[in-house]
Amino acid sequence: MPTNRLLVKEEIATYAGMLLDAAFSEGGQERVLDVRDQLETVLSLYRGNTDLREALTDPAYSPEQRGRLAANVFEGIDPLVNSVITVMAERNNLGELLQVVSAFYETSEEKLGVCVVDVTTVVALDDELRSVITEKLSKDLGKKVVLREHIDTSILGGIIMSTHGKRIDASIASQLEHTRNVLTESNDGGEC
Repeated sequence: MPTNRLLVKEEIATYAGMLLDAAFSEGGQERVLDVRDQLETVLSLYRGNTDLREALTDPAYSPEQRGRLAANVFEGIDPLVNSVITVMAERNNLGELLQVVSAFYETSEEKLGVCVVDVTTVVALDDELRSVITEKLSKDLGKKVVLREHIDTSILGGIIMSTHGKRIDASIASQLEHTRNVLTESNDGGEC
């Protein structure tokens, strides 16, 4: 069924393209990055709740019922994202949500000419460190870099950076875990 896969691929591109064009026309790069964050929230909620996922894709509900349910569940989400999610629910396309979000990420970075990098630290980055990280990543990646900063005290210190499925974990927590694993591995002897 190559035709069905092709149609699904076109649907995914259409949803992602509509979101990107609308967000960009409303506010440029900042608006696109805001929609990206909102999509991440929707995807997390959708994937993390089996009952919600089943209800929003249940063919026993009419398209209008699925649309109303999606609009109500995601009421606090950005209206632009909410409207696309509602249409996807009505058309019973929410099974493609992960692909739509991925396509949005990819096409938005292409359109903006940037690479979005998630950076997690224990405390907020100061301007100097932010500049050093951005310059180094821009040089390494060959693109302008936009940092999405996150604070997570559980990493104890250090930094975690991730983009496009690649992750660099230089956190104290991961170093301690590695040390713990090395110390608990069995040796070939030589212990007192």
